[in-house]
Amino acid sequence: MPTAHVNGIDIEYDTHGNPSDPALLLVMGLGAQMTAWPEGFIDLLVAGGFHVIRYDNRDTGLSTKFEGLPDMGALFTGDGASASYTIEDMAADGVALLDELGIAQAHVVGASMGGMIVQAMVIHHQDHFLSATSVMSTTGDRSVGAPTGEAMTALLRPPATTRDEAIEGSVAGSKIIGSPGYPTPEAEVRLRAAEAYDRGYFPEGTVRQLAAILSAQDRTEGLGSVTIPFLVIHGEADPLVTPSGGAATAAAVPGSTLLTVPGMGHDLPAALYGQIADAVVANTALAAV
Repeated sequence: MPTAHVNGIDIEYDTHGNPSDPALLLVMGLGAQMTAWPEGFIDLLVAGGFHVIRYDNRDTGLSTKFEGLPDMGALFTGDGASASYTIEDMAADGVALLDELGIAQAHVVGASMGGMIVQAMVIHHQDHFLSATSVMSTTGDRSVGAPTGEAMTALLRPPATTRDEAIEGSVAGSKIIGSPGYPTPEAEVRLRAAEAYDRGYFPEGTVRQLAAILSAQDRTEGLGSVTIPFLVIHGEADPLVTPSGGAATAAAVPGSTLLTVPGMGHDLPAALYGQIADAVVANTALAAV
């Protein structure tokens, strides 16, 4: 996989499809490497006519790692001074990657924290984007999208210290936040967890990314200035970012489209690849209108 030196750091990325097709940038969520975007989902986007680019966010996978841990107690009280970087910094990474690749404008899709990054991208760098999709995400308004107690406990569980612990933690987490209507087979969860661990397990980076989320400002007002086609996709059974987060995101963007999916939790189950990819492609088509 190639590496780009952008925004003062190294960003690992890969591409799929024909470079002459319109570019579509994928932005993944908290602690998740770019490989968390399923190949089957990417294949559908390529078949839809897109040159798909995905990358490891800073502090994840094979991209640059930072140092120092934040004061989590202070962060949960609203003091973000100890955060190493912001959601806006992470948005600037993706924009800089597009610039490095010589791509003037792209469509963009983000999941979970990736949706937050996408929101920051289109607020602060809207001229770089033709359309945007925010999946299972929220605006930064603390009154919406709050996780259930069980989901928060799963999110904040101590990091695994071994490969086996990481795999078992992924299985346990999938049972809590995964899609109840479309459960991923345990064997597949184990395989993905093992591959992610072997490629780049780095829990300290996840803590710093969480600090960026907790220290983020409410994006609601900024989203009101977005004029490109904007799609919000949210699972009706999402316990980690509850559906009010998606509803608030859609309400904040004038003319946006909200797709809620029954039985979908906080993941991308294979049974929904087609529905989600079709919705993304339909939203991109609005950019040409």
